[in-house]
Amino acid sequence: MKLTLLLLIGLAALAALTLWKARVHETRAEAAWPPRGQFVTVDGHRVHAVVMGPEVGEAPDLVLLHGASGNTRDMTFHLASALAGPYRVIVFDRPGLGYSDQIGRGGATITEQAALLQRAAAKLAATHPIVLGHSYGGAVALAWAVTRPGTLSALVSVAGAAKPWDSPLPPLYRVLSHPVLGPVAAPIITAFVPDSYVENAVSEIFAPQAPPEGYLGHVGAALTLRRETLRENALQRAGLLAEIEALHIRYDEIGMPLEIVHGTADTTVGLSIHARPLADQVPDADLTVLDGIGHMPHHAAPDAVIAAIHRAADRAGLRPRE
Repeated sequence: MKLTLLLLIGLAALAALTLWKARVHETRAEAAWPPRGQFVTVDGHRVHAVVMGPEVGEAPDLVLLHGASGNTRDMTFHLASALAGPYRVIVFDRPGLGYSDQIGRGGATITEQAALLQRAAAKLAATHPIVLGHSYGGAVALAWAVTRPGTLSALVSVAGAAKPWDSPLPPLYRVLSHPVLGPVAAPIITAFVPDSYVENAVSEIFAPQAPPEGYLGHVGAALTLRRETLRENALQRAGLLAEIEALHIRYDEIGMPLEIVHGTADTTVGLSIHARPLADQVPDADLTVLDGIGHMPHHAAPDAVIAAIHRAADRAGLRPRE
């Protein structure tokens, strides 16, 4: 009896320590990488948006959507500022990541995210923007185009997830998305996993290129290690395959200009699995293949991505500001 009591006390102390360390880690991360934009409220959900460039109506609107585990800082490292002259750029934190509120508690679907972000864009006076999505954000952009076709002018997919695949869900996502294990694992990871773990994972995503100098300090890897962010990101990733299986049969409904940019060395979202079939299916698609480029073309080959955006604008009849 005494041994059981001591064990329970020990477990309670460990749980308290874990929760305390997790909160300290989160507080430190949010102090180091605070929100840089403004908040738009849609049906009670706050959406964090960084808006850059000309005033409303002075240039075409361009929405940038980040990938899994990311936030606005991925796009604001270089790409957004490079585009903020010819375009009015809006960079969103997707729901449950960065500083945008979650949608419910079960992992927002790509269609739910598209609906929320489209309405947030409209509140920022971007009623028919060009929409660019990277990786998971590419799937959200495709969902936006399919389910809300009258609310955007053109679409740009950069290393975007588009088609079903047959590889299993990675173990960490399986654990974090589990209804029982996930809520237990998330605080432990937040409390005890160092930021360097995420930084190393980011470096692997860039391969065979390296992250540009200053990127890891800018992007705020520690924001990804917050408890709710870990859980929401895993739930979104766990549901993605089924959502794409349901959506991809409708891509031929996309009637707007579509620019696709994808690297041959992308081992995260394969060119032959995603980009080539997408280009074959969508009537008005233009595929740019980047030889030797991995999963982060907007950093490794930004000029090619910017050129694709300009083509999308031209094809949509929009005129970027000189």
